[in-house]
Amino acid sequence: MPDVSTLTVRLHDEPVGTLTRVGGDRTLFAFNDAYMADAERPVLSLGFKDRFGELITDFKPVRTRLMPFFSGLLPEGQMRTYLARWAGVNPTREFFLLWALGRDLPGAITVEAADGGAWPAEAETGGENRGRGEEEKALRFSLAGVQLKFSAVLGAAGGLTIPARGVGGDWIVKLPAREYDGVPENEYAMMTLARLVGIDVPAVRLLALGAIGNLPEEMGRLSGQAFAIKRFDRLGAGKAVHIEDFAQVFGVYPEAKYDKASYRNVAAVLGVEGGDNDVAEFVRRLVFNTLIGNADMHLKNWSVIYPDQRRAALAPAYDLLSTVPYLPDEEAALKVSRTKRFDEFTEDELTHLAAKARLPEKLVLTTARETVARFREHWAAERANLPLARKVIDAVEAQLEKVPIAQ
Repeated sequence: MPDVSTLTVRLHDEPVGTLTRVGGDRTLFAFNDAYMADAERPVLSLGFKDRFGELITDFKPVRTRLMPFFSGLLPEGQMRTYLARWAGVNPTREFFLLWALGRDLPGAITVEAADGGAWPAEAETGGENRGRGEEEKALRFSLAGVQLKFSAVLGAAGGLTIPARGVGGDWIVKLPAREYDGVPENEYAMMTLARLVGIDVPAVRLLALGAIGNLPEEMGRLSGQAFAIKRFDRLGAGKAVHIEDFAQVFGVYPEAKYDKASYRNVAAVLGVEGGDNDVAEFVRRLVFNTLIGNADMHLKNWSVIYPDQRRAALAPAYDLLSTVPYLPDEEAALKVSRTKRFDEFTEDELTHLAAKARLPEKLVLTTARETVARFREHWAAERANLPLARKVIDAVEAQLEKVPIAQ
């Protein structure tokens, strides 16, 4: 492992702070003086604001791991193990893993060695002229998440290609799941349905694996179709827009994404930081995910975006799919306000959420009713036209009978 002690954290290509190894495998984050002094500074995270809206600047060292915000930039579970193996990094040593993947992180953050040193394999092989080494395979997966998914580039002919160096992709391609059939088709259908209902959804595609250029050879044994979604944190021409998920907002490590907050907490943040449009969009998605039986909308599946670098808004929707056909569940991933149970998702529960999160009750209830009506209209018209297996359609039909607000 190279002897690097400091990483520079850049936001919109400007240095904002450093991550420093301070001994005992501990890491400390500190903001730059210039960033702290800038009254017009771009927001790195809502989690770095105190209750008065001032920037928090005093952080404790963290052993082995990084603090939750930076840990949340890294992949989880088996995906982390896979990436760490290709990069030659111990998956528990997040400082080095962040360095290895730091050129294509979610949002407008990049991370590099403070002395300008390149990742070792890159330096040894001559930078731009090097061959397709092990570290490049890691970079092609350098997006947070637990699925096998790639950053891809849209070609002139309309096809998607995995860039050889893993940097610069403006689409995400999710491969078929080995454990469950039809997951890409399910996500494509539900994202399409969500757009019809009025939810803010990026461009999506369903494509054959053979239509993806430069797919790694080890993926050849997969079969079926892949799901592709346009990255809303990429603007084209190498520009990025900053985003963060709500686990990062709340300072929660990824493994606690089901435990440390509720949908009411998410709504309260949007009520303060966003506007009525953000609140209405949140309610649409909450209702929609309940109607389709998405039991996996945890904190990392909700994000904010900073279009002007300073003001937070609810980011476009992602990871919308019906999970109940594969893993029957009676509960959502998080509490709404008092309950997780689908069969207790009532207007009274939404009224309670509105009161506790200090949201306009009329806006919440009107949006919920409109979403149910639009969902039923488009579900009836499109369910036979969407690429859904019979078991998925049946599971959604059963879910609609279960959810009180759908009646």
